[in-house]
Amino acid sequence: MTSREIIKRVLEFKNPERIGYDFSPPHPSDMVWGGVNTGKATKWGKDPEILKLVPDFNGEVYMDEYGNIWGRLESITKGEVIRGALEDGWEGLDNYQLPDYSPLELYQPAKRRFEEQADKYRLGGLPGFPFAIMRYIRRMENFLMDVLLYKEEVLRLNDMVVNMLLKVIDNYAAIGADGVTFAEDWGTQDRLLISPKTWRELFKPSFKVLVDRAHVRGMHVLMHSCGYIYDIIPDLIEVGIDALQLDQPELMGVERLGENFGGKVTFWSPVDIQKIMQTGNEQLIKEEAEKMIYYFGRYGGGFIAKDYPQWDAIGVKEEWAQWARDAFMNA
Repeated sequence: MTSREIIKRVLEFKNPERIGYDFSPPHPSDMVWGGVNTGKATKWGKDPEILKLVPDFNGEVYMDEYGNIWGRLESITKGEVIRGALEDGWEGLDNYQLPDYSPLELYQPAKRRFEEQADKYRLGGLPGFPFAIMRYIRRMENFLMDVLLYKEEVLRLNDMVVNMLLKVIDNYAAIGADGVTFAEDWGTQDRLLISPKTWRELFKPSFKVLVDRAHVRGMHVLMHSCGYIYDIIPDLIEVGIDALQLDQPELMGVERLGENFGGKVTFWSPVDIQKIMQTGNEQLIKEEAEKMIYYFGRYGGGFIAKDYPQWDAIGVKEEWAQWARDAFMNA
């Protein structure tokens, strides 16, 4: 089987010859990624014009395509939004414009990558999903209040974001993507950021619309989320999410996830980066990898083993990461 066929069979529970691999170069991976190339690369720095807008911040900054200002104090981090485009109030929504990701030429670099590695599963990265995009535009602490106090405005902006993302999904289908992926961090250490009831009211319908569009276009949908999201996993399965990318599966319990959701959704995960990899215990790391294969991958598919993209940033040595890879590949 080619890598592409293996991942398709993993996601569809059609008896691949092994689990899927998504390890960082130079290690094996069955997947090739492509993104929307707007030609506007992120440039961190001390831009005085941007710093005027955040006078109390002394680190590096940049402004993204949504008009949000990002800041960071250490060069190894991805930073966080320190001023949202609509942070000052919903009054600006009438004249606010989202980025235009509709021109097909923005996807040509991704198309070339897909064509150059045609034996691999072709995965298109979405520029966010409704919650992630909106929480940046309003800034997190404001947006968590918005979902209770300004539902009408939230839903209005949500519709704008959904319409933008539908065009992105269509374009990925046009260049031959096998699946699309997005990141929305919904969990804290022990619960959702908002109540499951509010999530179902405000966000579940958008998930359904976007996932349905990808499926109609013949693509899978793979979702990343950090934290504890157990309460909405049945909903995510219901709307059709094909894979959950979890970096901390032990927050919810590998056995518990496998027993309750195995065979219904694919798990796409490294060995838990918080509770297991940090120990540097070779035996524990290898045993956890083998446990994940058993609980996630015993349903004629259902498991893609991966690397965390920045092991060094979380204090995990390359030797420790290789113990996990070896266990995944030798099982």
